[in-house]
Amino acid sequence: MYNLQSYLQAITERPTEELPFHEFFCSETNLEQTLLTNKMQETLAAFSYTLIRQGTLHIVYNRQPITLRSGDLYFYSPGMQISITSGSDDYRGICLIADEDVTFESTAVHTAISTAFLPTAEVGKPVIHLNDQQAEMIGKRMTEISLYQNTPHRHLAEGLRTLYSMFIFDLMDIVELGGVEKLHVGERSVELFDGFMRLVSRHFAEHHDIGFYASELCITTTHLSRIVRQHTGRTVVDYINRLLILEASWLLLHTDQTITTIAEQLHFANQHNFSRFFTRLKGISPKAYRMKR
Repeated sequence: MYNLQSYLQAITERPTEELPFHEFFCSETNLEQTLLTNKMQETLAAFSYTLIRQGTLHIVYNRQPITLRSGDLYFYSPGMQISITSGSDDYRGICLIADEDVTFESTAVHTAISTAFLPTAEVGKPVIHLNDQQAEMIGKRMTEISLYQNTPHRHLAEGLRTLYSMFIFDLMDIVELGGVEKLHVGERSVELFDGFMRLVSRHFAEHHDIGFYASELCITTTHLSRIVRQHTGRTVVDYINRLLILEASWLLLHTDQTITTIAEQLHFANQHNFSRFFTRLKGISPKAYRMKR
């Protein structure tokens, strides 16, 4: 999958040395710029938040068409299947992108995301509507990040992390006031889900079975299944499969490894099993998918 820097390099076609952004990027955006992101959807290892400031934007999420209007804030988390289909000519928004690793490094931020935003995005619509006061507050915070990222500050990375945390906590305040439906989960449940997230991001390629993760967390497979479904609305197998298909898609499009080698790298028994898995989830064979390059 792409990290933020490689994503921005691919989108802007600028050399790496001209991109000072490693962990965060925030910018005003129009329809043309927003449509460019379609070619990178499902391969970006980052969280993004887009506030609609003017006009409309039409997206498809889980095959469901959604129209975004002024005041809407929509989320993208790694692997979400969102495509942008069209928008009004006067569309304007502001988009904040935060690298996935940075998000997971901050326990408080990661907890906020995993307990409120991911379940909202994955179970329902990945959108909340802000009132005028909330939209102004969130917009100002995003603008602050956009301006700060371009300063020659000696502690730029630390400053951006602080501003990102403040952005998340402002958003959490809105959630807690009823901006979105939130899950009511205990501290232990959050701790176990956090542990699963960290384990699966490291081991999904070689361990496709729920038993490995339950054993590492010292809980039963039934208990783990319940926790993951509570937080994401998905089964453990669904979650692992989503990561496998994302990695497979990235390898097919951006490396010259043979399909057999990719199958081995992702610990499938053979190429046939991998091809059958990929075709079932993507609706297209690995070979045909690679030809899209």
